[in-house]
Amino acid sequence: MSCSDFLAEATARGFVHQCTDTAALRAALNAGVVSAYIGFDCTADSLHVGSLVQIMILRLLQRHGHRPVVLMGGGTTRIGDPSGKDEARQMLSDAQIDANMAGIRRCFTPFLRFGEGPADAMLANNADWLNTLGYIPLLREVGTHFTINRMLTFDSVKLRLEREQPLTFLEFNYMILQSYDFRELRRRFGVSVQIGGSDQWGNIVAGIELTRRTDAAQVFGLTTPLITTASGAKMGKTAQGAVWLTADRMSPYEYWQFWRNTEDGDVGRFLRLFTDLKLSDIARLEALRGGEANEAKKVLATEATALAHGRVAAEAAGETARRAFEQGEAAESLPSVEVSREELAAGMPAFRLFERAGLAKSGGEARRLIRGGGARVNDAAVTDEAQMVSLADMRGDAIKLSAGRKQHRLVRAG
Repeated sequence: MSCSDFLAEATARGFVHQCTDTAALRAALNAGVVSAYIGFDCTADSLHVGSLVQIMILRLLQRHGHRPVVLMGGGTTRIGDPSGKDEARQMLSDAQIDANMAGIRRCFTPFLRFGEGPADAMLANNADWLNTLGYIPLLREVGTHFTINRMLTFDSVKLRLEREQPLTFLEFNYMILQSYDFRELRRRFGVSVQIGGSDQWGNIVAGIELTRRTDAAQVFGLTTPLITTASGAKMGKTAQGAVWLTADRMSPYEYWQFWRNTEDGDVGRFLRLFTDLKLSDIARLEALRGGEANEAKKVLATEATALAHGRVAAEAAGETARRAFEQGEAAESLPSVEVSREELAAGMPAFRLFERAGLAKSGGEARRLIRGGGARVNDAAVTDEAQMVSLADMRGDAIKLSAGRKQHRLVRAG
């Protein structure tokens, strides 16, 4: 692909929300290989689908011959980004941050090509420079370029204050450190573009201004839109929790199912954002209506899962789904939960077992599922919340639980 096509395709696919200077950035992209970075703080040991837009735009950047830079927030995680938050993040120990960083690194290798070539992705860690900063030197060299007046106008600060929610001085410094990161990445690695979610606009602009004032260098900012579903829900959340990108946090089958359950109004948009399919093929799939629209959802599920977990795992997940939904089989690759043999021998009320299996967040939710006719044990409807489920319900070495038509668990005796 041509280096110059990146911005056009990113816009056509729905990745671009704001850009500090579109014409100048396009000229830079046309002139040769551009390095662009996105920062990821280490607040968990994996990333979830809420970060996937950022990963996919880095993937698209690389496909067009440019260099993606993944910045791990080993330093900034010690403070916590206030952007989009109503309260301060939990403070993590250095050991927790290091463990989380190791886990997060795994999320990028399926999507990006790392190496030593000019367009090969690279990993950096802002702890390498932030952890060695002296407070007084930072105030003298960088702090003079930030005014409280200006900082108070950015959404990451303004929204917290408007809601009369505490904003610690620690968090208030985050903008300065993120700006410092941008300048340092330009100095060390020639990075000239920072990409982030739309809530990062103020921090990105601050970094551009710092770099311009201190280094007289031209750098750029690009933000992606906040992704919500057609019904307005936050992207990447389900009743069972976050949709994680690593198989140890969420199985390929469950990941496939998440995409298969996409709302009708989101299929085309998600195909553009979360797959590598050609735009012409996406237009054809997006036009499908009625029962045929389910085929588009299956394509989305398989293509998105193939990127995260590999083509073999994606196709196996699709086959498992076909067997589970179309043939009613308790396919062995369905996600499972272990319950002690003693508990199953004694019997467990159905509503408790559905909660235990993660098919409901609480006993009350499980009771409502059963009352609504959405719960099944071994494909037979559960009509009584207190119906006992025991070893006698084993089919082979498992009991199959179903919540609606799309969520299934195998209960195994431990």
